[in-house]
Amino acid sequence: MAAVTQVKIGIIGGSGLNDPDILEGRSERYVETPYGKPSDALIVGKIKSVDCVLLARHGRQHTIMPTNVNHRANIWALKEEGCTHLVVTTACGSLREEIQPGDFVIIDQFIDRTTKRHQTFYDGSSTSPAGVCHIPMAEPFCNKTREVLIEVARNLGMKCHPKGTMLTIEGPRFSSRAESLMFRQWGADVLNMTTVPEVVLAREAGLCYASIAMATDYDCWKEHEETVCVDNVLKTMKENANKAASILLTAIPHISKMDWTETVKNMKTVVQCSVMLPKH
Repeated sequence: MAAVTQVKIGIIGGSGLNDPDILEGRSERYVETPYGKPSDALIVGKIKSVDCVLLARHGRQHTIMPTNVNHRANIWALKEEGCTHLVVTTACGSLREEIQPGDFVIIDQFIDRTTKRHQTFYDGSSTSPAGVCHIPMAEPFCNKTREVLIEVARNLGMKCHPKGTMLTIEGPRFSSRAESLMFRQWGADVLNMTTVPEVVLAREAGLCYASIAMATDYDCWKEHEETVCVDNVLKTMKENANKAASILLTAIPHISKMDWTETVKNMKTVVQCSVMLPKH
């Protein structure tokens, strides 16, 4: 009988959502990767006896702007640390009336509007894996992990939207009103500056990736509503950060009790089948 996959959860904390206090028995580790340094130290610890690794996406002092987040180093480091899953948090703007500031969205699709970011580990450099990886992205997020997050958020009585399309802009500026209105027409539900390429690289790494997105504002499409500004974003995040932590603290033990053997095996197979190796 095949051994059951041992689960280890990587947590990438977004703006205002990266409190290390959620981990018990914490220790810090600074690491190097073939792609440079991750955003900050890896904080290793446990959530209710489940091994976890926390990483602040923008650094603990929020010093790294979205374009400069070293997503490849972050994902590589968490994979090397033995993570099977990545459960991440992100602040986002709402493009839909029904997604109100303070609501959570367990996103299931993305639209990429970034322009300056490395989206693959297989870049032909001397340190990268061999070949070119054409990773499928029809289902970018791990639905099995998403279902746990949706159920937990609902059981905790939180307003949670079970799906949504995240549009990732380059940033660090917010959108113009014309862009915001266009994104709505495209069918996007929320927007942020970090889901891409994080989700793409997690898929290349064969990790089960799911994102808890918290709406902090209505961007700038909504008439008679205050347009997005840093003060309002921070205020909403502060009021709701403990809710995001509650979802993680409850969901992670649930995830650890499930059998992920087949899921993890399938993820690895998809990666292997996606790599075109050079002909010799």
